[in-house]
Amino acid sequence: MDKDLYIYNSLNNEKEKFEPINPNQVSIYVCGPTVYSSSHMGHARSAIVFDSIVRFLKFIGYKTRYVRNFTDIDDKIIQRANEEGKTSEEISEKYKEEYIQDMKNLGCATPDYQPSVSENIPEILNLINEILDKGYGYEKGGDVYFSVKKFSRYGELSNQSIDAIIENTRLELNPNKEYDLDFALWKKAKKNEPYWESPWGNGRPGWHIECSAMSRKYLGESFDIHGGGRDLIFPHHENEIAQSECISNQKFANYWIHNGLININKEKMSKSIGNIINIKEGLKAWNKNIIRILFLTHHYRTPVDLSDKKLEEIKKSLLNLKKKLKTNNATSSNFKELWVSAMLDDFNTAKAFGYYFKYINDGKLSDKSEIELKEFEETMGVYGWRDEILASDEIEIVNKDEIEKIILERNKARENKEWEKADLLREKAEKMGIKLVDNQNGTTWEN
Repeated sequence: MDKDLYIYNSLNNEKEKFEPINPNQVSIYVCGPTVYSSSHMGHARSAIVFDSIVRFLKFIGYKTRYVRNFTDIDDKIIQRANEEGKTSEEISEKYKEEYIQDMKNLGCATPDYQPSVSENIPEILNLINEILDKGYGYEKGGDVYFSVKKFSRYGELSNQSIDAIIENTRLELNPNKEYDLDFALWKKAKKNEPYWESPWGNGRPGWHIECSAMSRKYLGESFDIHGGGRDLIFPHHENEIAQSECISNQKFANYWIHNGLININKEKMSKSIGNIINIKEGLKAWNKNIIRILFLTHHYRTPVDLSDKKLEEIKKSLLNLKKKLKTNNATSSNFKELWVSAMLDDFNTAKAFGYYFKYINDGKLSDKSEIELKEFEETMGVYGWRDEILASDEIEIVNKDEIEKIILERNKARENKEWEKADLLREKAEKMGIKLVDNQNGTTWEN
């Protein structure tokens, strides 16, 4: 690799030169879904972001060890199981399988490991025991808590002091806690809940401990990149750092990558608003590559507004690109150098796609630029989109009434020998991807 990769590290809030622990391999852990319901478009964005990151790391020569977990033990899963008269395992397995299929349907490559919490209880128990032995936790009434005050760097990732956290956070009040900010490592079993045996009695893991245990199992005590949505910075990722680094005395993850969230029609996606769009619904309405390109034409750290209008604009742009690629004659350019440079600057897919659109529109890439196109499109996970955007899509996208109006105005201009106006109307049609055809029977149009 001729140039260095720079990553915006959420831990320091600045771009840093990427230096992996092992020169030829990158270890990545990304927080996956809690499987109590169908996965939504917010999950899709995170998955697509990290899929493009892993694909690019492989493209520039790294081997990757990519782990994304499933949380299959959680209050929401238990609640859903009780509502439906099923076991927690039945609920979690159903939505785990659904998520895996959703990811395939979105064109995301399968991670190297997809561990579930329920499969890693021994690792979790071992880690909790180590935390207790080091004096960073305590047990009371069958619950085990992490003692936040004993970890001096607590708040480092979210860039806030303990006092500020106390003031700004809605905390669980629990008489078993020694301090309100302490968080559960192990929860005592309640009636009719799934449980596992432990030295502190029957119970189940707290949320945060699972990722520390599973990342350590698959990647070691220190690894290269930890990722997830920016909503996980606090408390989840903050707590992961505390309960991991108190044991290892070294950095848990060297680089933290957090993707921005999505809005639906300019409103925050929220169950209270009722604007959650699940992945299955999204894929029924829109081709997976249109969804991927919408997300990837935004930098991963920025929010994305998801709407039919935005997706329609992407579709129109792709239809125009498809036509341009057929008519352009270019065979080579410096396109690869430019998009790779954009990706080396904090995985800037938005800038990379900007070059892609510009070079096609400027005639610098064509169907003859086969290798250049394939390298880029495979790295972005959109290879094959031109075959999936069919003629029926092109007809559907055209506003037929507007085309007929242009033809009528142009015919009138020609009758009045207003040739300049007639030419401008033809150009207007061409910008819409429409070719006007004059013949003895009048004027017709085609895509």
